[in-house]
This record gives sequence, structure tokens and C-alpha cells, in this order.
Amino acid sequence: MHIAVVGLSHRTAPVEVREKLSIAEQSMGQSLQKIKESSQVLEVSILSTCNRLEIYTLVRNPDQGVTAIKEFLSSHSGLPDEQLSPHLFVYNQEEAVAHLMRVAAGLDSLVLGEGQILSQVKKMLRLGQEHKSMGPILNRLLTQAVSTGKRVRSETNLGTGAVSISSAAVELAQLKLAQSLGRDQMMTLESEKVAVVGAGRMSRLLIQHLQSKGCNGVILLNRTLSRAETLAADFPDFRIQCRLLEELDDCLINCSLVFTSTAADQPIIDASRLSQLKRSNSLRLIDIGVPRNISADVSDLSDVESHDVDDLQEVVSRNQEARKQLAMEAEVLLEEEGRLFLEWWDSLEAVPTINLLRASLESIRSEELQKALSRMGPDFSARERKVVEALSKGIINKILHTPVTKLRAPQTRVDRQEALRQVESLFDLESQTDGK
Repeated sequence: MHIAVVGLSHRTAPVEVREKLSIAEQSMGQSLQKIKESSQVLEVSILSTCNRLEIYTLVRNPDQGVTAIKEFLSSHSGLPDEQLSPHLFVYNQEEAVAHLMRVAAGLDSLVLGEGQILSQVKKMLRLGQEHKSMGPILNRLLTQAVSTGKRVRSETNLGTGAVSISSAAVELAQLKLAQSLGRDQMMTLESEKVAVVGAGRMSRLLIQHLQSKGCNGVILLNRTLSRAETLAADFPDFRIQCRLLEELDDCLINCSLVFTSTAADQPIIDASRLSQLKRSNSLRLIDIGVPRNISADVSDLSDVESHDVDDLQEVVSRNQEARKQLAMEAEVLLEEEGRLFLEWWDSLEAVPTINLLRASLESIRSEELQKALSRMGPDFSARERKVVEALSKGIINKILHTPVTKLRAPQTRVDRQEALRQVESLFDLESQTDGK
């Protein structure tokens, strides 16, 4: 068995490639089952966010397993291998484990230390469990990754004041407003007429940060009005007008700043739509959806300024330097957690030998017990038989305790394999395996 992760992220692929590989939650079960159709894949789970698509697997053969995952990604995205492969990364065994720990802790995020990625790893674990695509290995790995992410945030200051994708988008709006006015410092957004399209988690964070940055209020658009109103109710001190998505054109006409974060798999705003509107003001669009909600062709319009998630790097780089020392503190914890998982996984190598040893001694115990009981004759009561049987089982358990404990104890793989060979030789377990 071999752990492998194949994927791409904001570090390896632009948004126009990432959006082709995005997997919506409603399609996750189908994708997981499709991957498991390969005889090479024993367990699988998928992490799909706006900045990454990563497939974690337990495979029989590392090369063949990775090939199967790449074939799925090519089929899912519609991209031929020669276009897709340059953007993919592959990590195996210890590197795969270390990568997941870094992801869960927010150390591989666009925004260093962001908290939202931990909830996305939790979601990956939940979906893998719900669709029964994982077994004991990935279930243990993902569970430990979640606890590691929590530990990093509780034992270091990496999560303190950590910005999210949404807050970076708001800061980008402030930065672009300042640049358009020839200012060096960030501007408040009190002069902007703002709309937020979508009422999910990202939009909630957008509204939270817009309120903290001096915005006077927002228009919140969504396909269902009730969901928008539920979100607005969580901000009683902030003016939020809830409207249906059908009123988007009116917002594009009258607003100066529009954020989009919907689950739409096709752009909802493009150059054709904007060109038909009678707008009197310039418009700044910031899209944090993947797949993108705003078509790239809007940048051809002279009075429209458009940005997507890849443009957030301009803001993020201003915050990265101050957080590098905190990241180094977190790396120490990640190394420890990765080692603990690998030690547990290595210990599983001893399980077949332990089971053979236990079965061998149980066979001897049962055979000798039957011989002894047959010599005791009919006067031996049922109660006495149970006492003798319990005694024989107790002796076997005592004999097994020390070797089993030592075989499962943390040690190098070389040392464990040598210990396993010695046990198998001493108790002639090889012949039992051959006999089967």
C-alpha cells in the first residue's frame, strides 16, 4: 500500500486551469466512485477549493496509481495530458503526509495561516466518509490532519488575525481605490456603492470585512431571497439590502464595486452583458469564485476593472513577511504530527505477523486443552472446564504481550522488518503462510 496525492493549486496553475478541475459538492460522490473504479485505487478523498484540487489516495502501485489519477483529471477537465501535467504536483508517502499537514495548517494557502482551509479539510473528511470512499488509512490521516490544523491554531499565533481570501479581496478593493485616486495609503470604502453576489461562506466573510473597512452598506444578491435574508440577519448593525439575482443588471448599472462568490459553473457576468447596460459610472469587479463568475472578456471594456483570485497576490504579499516566523513555529508541530502518523502506519506492517503468531499459539492452546480435558474424564464439571480454558487463554495472552508490544512500538522500518523476520523464523510462521 502506498499513499499518494496528485493535484494542483494557486502555486502551480492559473485560475483558468483550476476552474476546469473544480468539483462541486453535488458531484463529489460520482467523482470518488469514478476514481475507485481503478483496481489500483484502494482509498480516495478529494479536496476541492477555489485555490486547489487535490486527490489523496491509497494505491497498490505508486506509478500505476498516479497514472490512474492523472487519467481521471484529464477526463474530468477536458484537458489533454500535455496541457495538464505541467501544472500538476505529485507527492508520495512521507511527502504526501507532510503536504496534507501543511495544507490543513494553512501554510500552503495563498493567505498564510488562513482559517477557512481547515473547514475545507474537515469537509473532505466528511464527504469521504459519507461516500464510503475511504478506509482506515486515509480516515486516520485526514482525522489527524484536522486535529493538527486545530493544534497549530491553538499552540501558535499563526491563526491570530489571519486574513482570508475574502478579506484579501476587500483589501484589494481598498488598494485599487487608493491607486485610482493617486493615494499611497489604503482607502475606506464609505464612498463606494457595493454589491455582493452570492450568500455562501465566502460572502459572509466579505460582508464581515466590508463592515470593518468602513463600507456603509451592501446590496446582497442571491438566487433565493430567503438565504440572503438569513445571512443579512447575522449583521443587524450593517445595512444590507437583499435582492434576487434577477436584479443583477440594476446593480451593475448603479454600483461602483461588485464582489462575486457563487457556485455557478459558468460566468454570470461577461462583456456582452455589460455592453448592453446604460452605465454612467466606472465599475470595479472582484471575483473570488472558482470556477470564475466573471468572464475574462470584461477586461476589454474601457470603463470596467476586473480582478480574480489570482490578483489577490498583490495584497497577500504585503502580509506574508510578517507571518513567516509564525509559520516556522508551526512547521515544528507539523513535523511531529507527520511522524506520529507514519509511526502508526508503519506499525500496521506488524499486524499480519502478530495475527499469525496469535493464531499459531491459539492452535497449540486449543489442541493441548482438548487433550487435557479428554484425560480428566466425565467427572470434570462444566465450571471447571471454563476455569481451565480461561487459565490457558490467560497464559497465551501473557506470552504474547511483550512481543506484540515491541513489534508495534515506534522504531525504524529496517528494525521492525528485522524483528518481524526473527519472530517469523522462531515460531516457523513462514511455513504456516505457505501452507495456506
